[in-house]
Amino acid sequence: MAPTKHPRASQGNDLQADVLVIGSGIAGLSLALQAAVSASVLVVTKVEAEESNSNYAQGGVAAVLGDDDRIALHERDTLACGAGLCDPEAVRVLVEEGPDEVLRLLSLGVRFTRDPIQRGRLALGREGGHSRRRIVHAKDRTGHAIERTLLDLVRAHPKIRLVENHIAVDLILQAKHLEGRRRAPSRDYVWGAYILDRATGEIRVAAAHATVLATGGAGKAYLYTTNPDIATGDGLAAAYRAGASLANLEFMQFHPTCLFHPEAKSFLISEAARGEGARLLTGDGKPFMRRYHRLGDLAPRDVVARAIDFEIKKRGDKYVLLDMTRIGRRQLPRRFPHITRRVLELGYDLYRDPIPVVPAAHYLCGGVVTDLDGATNLPGLWVCGEAACTGVHGANRLASNSLLEALVFARRAAASVLRRVNDVRPRRVPRLPRWRLNGAVAAKEQVIFDHNWDAIRRLMWDYMGIVRSDERLARAATMVAVIREQTDRDYWRYRLDADLVELRNITLVAALMVRCAQLRAESRGLHYNIDHPRADDRRFLHDTVVRRGARR
Repeated sequence: MAPTKHPRASQGNDLQADVLVIGSGIAGLSLALQAAVSASVLVVTKVEAEESNSNYAQGGVAAVLGDDDRIALHERDTLACGAGLCDPEAVRVLVEEGPDEVLRLLSLGVRFTRDPIQRGRLALGREGGHSRRRIVHAKDRTGHAIERTLLDLVRAHPKIRLVENHIAVDLILQAKHLEGRRRAPSRDYVWGAYILDRATGEIRVAAAHATVLATGGAGKAYLYTTNPDIATGDGLAAAYRAGASLANLEFMQFHPTCLFHPEAKSFLISEAARGEGARLLTGDGKPFMRRYHRLGDLAPRDVVARAIDFEIKKRGDKYVLLDMTRIGRRQLPRRFPHITRRVLELGYDLYRDPIPVVPAAHYLCGGVVTDLDGATNLPGLWVCGEAACTGVHGANRLASNSLLEALVFARRAAASVLRRVNDVRPRRVPRLPRWRLNGAVAAKEQVIFDHNWDAIRRLMWDYMGIVRSDERLARAATMVAVIREQTDRDYWRYRLDADLVELRNITLVAALMVRCAQLRAESRGLHYNIDHPRADDRRFLHDTVVRRGARR
């Protein structure tokens, strides 16, 4: 099942470009467009290109555009939300360069919502943790509006080739795959990736001078998530196996308000609803957020999610209520047309009654460690978007900073990628070894994969959820290790399909999340451990970094 290391193995690159981008969310598409100015680009995406976490982002893009706002205020809000772990330089880059990214999207044709009173100006919303109204949005489908515009441009670009329904299996390394070394040197080179054609089962070689992972997060590691099915941590796992450093995987952000309905398990209600006046209530209709934070319903997400979790467990309820009636019958369908339409379709009258909501896994604040230009510790590999750990989010992401981060750092990564490509372009990309089956057979029973997939998601929800303990984390580590060992055996025994590739990735990422959580014996931001309920700045005011083969 492994790529052959035999020097006489067949060689050949099925797909080749100057730049390989794996992932078709806003970060990947934005980088592809900017790299295509002077390079050929191959964009590989695991399903249809429209399917990404970006496409489901409702809230918007945080940027300093209001008359009463300042760069220093956005910077302060981000640092406060990050609970001491944000990289100040990365935050400064984000907030200073953010407004230009919004203007660039406008020039590309993204139709952001305009202020109905101050005609011609952008409407600015407010979300939890923000001290000013600074959320640029396209009603309540901002991600979709940006994604659609960028994807149309990518499809029409003569220097970009888009390959859909292909999933990355592993990165191709100079030492491991071309030189046959068992242990890669500390400064290896990434020449592309092996990718699986989901339709045919063929594993193809995608070769490039520069490889960019823009594969999104890993929400599907949890039983309840707002993420689409594709969010299985593929880029995180591939980068770790190749020797890249990952950090802060214990900080999974749970969105406080996912609709509680059996037919809409991943449908979230935007935090912007609370910014417009919606209020959280207990099951008997009483507001509760003022007991947990001075900002009440506009507290940071980690506080809100824990408060909801505590109220649900204390009262024995299955959910809390979100009262959106306060927004008003006229304003609801104008400001939140998608949410309003969908909630009404599901049988809830949000004009008259509060609706049931629960927290769900939403956004991974950690990821593959990069510098301010998206470069990793592996030459030839860049990462951007949710898969990256740029230092912006720290221990807790400020609402609507994620799309901004994707845009700002994708642009910076594109410039870095082009510098590398221009330096090495006289050299040809080497002919890379093809994948060899090594006697692998087709699996006879899908149930063995399905069971492990369900087991991982449930144990992560129960033991690695909003509230944790030392005992829960120890149990999670033991159980994930068993499932990972079984999955690794299956990986070498059976022919690959998309299910096995994703299961291998999510079990590895789950194990790394638990390891990071165990290394942080305190409570900070999104990581709350009842056995260590306070932050410990003396011992833990640093990132939690994991790397293959590195000692703890």
